[in-house]
Amino acid sequence: MTEKIGLFTGSFDPVTNGHLDIIARASKLFDKLYVGIFDNPNKNYLFSLSERTQLLQEDLDKFGNVELLVHQPELTVRIAAEKHVTALVRAVRTASDFDYEANMIYFNREMTGVETVLLVAQPELAMISSSRVRELSGFKQDVSRFVPANVNKSLEEKFGRN
Repeated sequence: MTEKIGLFTGSFDPVTNGHLDIIARASKLFDKLYVGIFDNPNKNYLFSLSERTQLLQEDLDKFGNVELLVHQPELTVRIAAEKHVTALVRAVRTASDFDYEANMIYFNREMTGVETVLLVAQPELAMISSSRVRELSGFKQDVSRFVPANVNKSLEEKFGRN
């Protein structure tokens, strides 16, 4: 029987409880789940690649079948081929997310034949986004209910929020 291998990618700037929920749920669907942090030099990140890697790794340690991948800008399907991924994992929070993902699913399948599994965000987590967390943190607002404790602490340090 072929091992089921998933790949969930993102910039995770910062990782949110929504991301962790998708990872937890996806880890139950696959024998192995890779979580890939992309680094795009054209994006202006709040956390450096090494900070994002450390924060996310701390939260992934509780999963026995999840491995963190860190890579430079590259097509997800190339990483998937290298790692023998059987399905990409994507999260959908809104209808606009679905429209974007539907287009990506088509091209990913056309290029490589790899399938995509869409996981719909839990209703209580659907509005959480990294960009909103960054924005609120910049205004020194409490975001502790949206992010894991280690991320909240790092945000407090970055923005001087107590």
